[in-house]
Amino acid sequence: MEEFDHISMKIPAKAEYVGVIRLTISGIASRMGFDYELIEDLKIAASEAITNAVQHAYKDKEDGEVTIDFSLYPDRLEVMVSDKGDSFDLEKVRELAGPYTEDVQIEFMREGGLGLYLIESLMDEVRIHYDGGITVMMTKYLQGEQVETNVKTAST
Repeated sequence: MEEFDHISMKIPAKAEYVGVIRLTISGIASRMGFDYELIEDLKIAASEAITNAVQHAYKDKEDGEVTIDFSLYPDRLEVMVSDKGDSFDLEKVRELAGPYTEDVQIEFMREGGLGLYLIESLMDEVRIHYDGGITVMMTKYLQGEQVETNVKTAST
């Protein structure tokens, strides 16, 4: 089994705590050797996932929590954002958002689809799990690691 360090945080499901997680990600990713651009990608993707949990999972409930787990591997950082709020239907959200085309201005895109699109475009892998809430699992590889691994696999 691959060794990794694990960090877990719980924050109140309130927008003002998103910055705390952004700072945490920045510190963790910097320590791991991620460059500035990849750290920014990680911060934006995690912020979107947390903001979705705050806005959609708990709506008017004051007592919601969002759990953020970080798994630090030698070649990648995995960030998992979980809530126990009301689930949303991913396919319905995608359908309502409609297809993304570059000629559509962002302000005209329907709410709900852009956050997920942004997360998927910034991260190397994204998985979503439903179980009495939503868990968004996002993976970002250290620069070049994923390419080297895939090249070795393809050539053997």
